[in-house]
Amino acid sequence: MPIRSCTRTRWIASLGAGIAATAALIAAGSAVPAQAAGDPGDVHEVEYFTAGRPHHTDVRTNKAPTQPHAPIATTPVTPFQQTGPTSGRLDLVVMGDGYTAPQQGDFSADAREKLEEIFAIEPYRSYRGLFNIWLVEAPSADSGVTGDPTADVTRDTALGSYFFCDDIERLLCVNPDAVTTYANKAPAADIVFVIANSTKYGGAGYTFDTPPDNATYRGIATMSSDNERSYLIGAHELGHSIGNLADEYQYAGYGAYPDPEPATVNLTTYRDLGTAKWYRWLGEQDPTGSVIGTYEGGGYYETGIYRPTDTSIMRTLASTEFNLVGREAMIAGFYAHADALTSSTPTTAPLTPSTRLTVDVAPVNGLAAPTVTWYADGKRVDRATNDLSVTPLELGVRGRGPHTIRAAVSDGSTSLRDPGARAAATNSLTWWLR
Repeated sequence: MPIRSCTRTRWIASLGAGIAATAALIAAGSAVPAQAAGDPGDVHEVEYFTAGRPHHTDVRTNKAPTQPHAPIATTPVTPFQQTGPTSGRLDLVVMGDGYTAPQQGDFSADAREKLEEIFAIEPYRSYRGLFNIWLVEAPSADSGVTGDPTADVTRDTALGSYFFCDDIERLLCVNPDAVTTYANKAPAADIVFVIANSTKYGGAGYTFDTPPDNATYRGIATMSSDNERSYLIGAHELGHSIGNLADEYQYAGYGAYPDPEPATVNLTTYRDLGTAKWYRWLGEQDPTGSVIGTYEGGGYYETGIYRPTDTSIMRTLASTEFNLVGREAMIAGFYAHADALTSSTPTTAPLTPSTRLTVDVAPVNGLAAPTVTWYADGKRVDRATNDLSVTPLELGVRGRGPHTIRAAVSDGSTSLRDPGARAAATNSLTWWLR
């Protein structure tokens, strides 16, 4: 079976790797007949963890109809964090399921807790400024979700969340159509988190090569609200949907990797250290605790495929760290979806030499050190470096056009060594004087 990337529909159910106290149990028999009615949905291959052991199964997406329990037109949307225009940011939409109307304050508190935990992980912490985050209320008729605590429990919820998805106790599925309906209330949606009102450990994640019908998002992650480790599901899921990172674990019995060199940056078929994709990082001490090298096994296969470190959050949820290769890919992914440099002056606007151009730089911090550079007719104007407001005249532009003005911001983070990643971390805007 070839390594899957987020260029195809993908489900990741990261359920308790290395957490024996919350080991997933496989239930027998039909789990949630009330939720299984209606459209049988699409079949997706699922990856999930039971007590640290990864498994595969196929599930059908639940598309059972749900009824909104409050007028959707009046559903509140709260900007948890807004750092720039939606066109220049990764817009993360967070909604709760199994919270009644009086419990929306609980949802807000749970969402904030999970978000703070995720954004404490690097590189989310340093690049949080590239995100807008929206909280969307989705009031449910019942408190709690189906399948909690046992398979015979059913609850009427706005997003149709249910445990025992495909008879797997900790697999927490949702109704994608209902998710889309509420996600569309936000100004924009690139990624969606669904927080289920439950103390039961569980979750799921999936990405799409193209957005689902009537949606703009390309990924969903589900997680339970009141389990202290469930936030790692969201962190892992974003590794796939933003960083295009492959899973770094293997399955017993899968044997040798049979396919060509994978496109993902964190797996390679080349054992030789000098030809590994991450050769620029070789020998570096990694935040996961090992040294960057070539460790055999990954992408579900046992031999013939290599990963950068012994462990990472893409190998097991017992780890809370991306390795250095994964961090670099995540940063490049952030910039692929968001712009560090934005301006309130459209690049199509007619300019005069005295028109004031103001730019904004996303508030990235920690590892990032952005530098703003201005160019007039292709020549760098050093005296304007890091200026956020200039006129063409101040840049030396005089007389009739045409002239071009360009502003560029580059990220000087030491987490970026690959030239492609550095190129991805450079944004620019160009205006014309005609």
